[in-house]
Amino acid sequence: MSEVVISKRDVLTYEKLRIISELAPIRERVKAFEKKYGMTLKEFERKLKGSEESFEAWDDYIEWKAYVRKLEELEKRLKEIEHVERVRIA
Repeated sequence: MSEVVISKRDVLTYEKLRIISELAPIRERVKAFEKKYGMTLKEFERKLKGSEESFEAWDDYIEWKAYVRKLEELEKRLKEIEHVERVRIA
């Protein structure tokens, strides 16, 4: 029977790299929307609510908002990992 030993530091490093690899394409999608519309999501929300209905704009808004939420979630998780004091492996 062989044994694999993995340190808690290795687990944290792996998790950080996994999150970072998820962050990169999501950041690119958010930047693409900001470039397309020339504004941030919050600015776009205000503009969208005060304009005539555009299905493309609403579709972009829904997708953009989802990317921003996921980005915030991943960034929060990354900060948690960087400041973790204890690790429990389940």
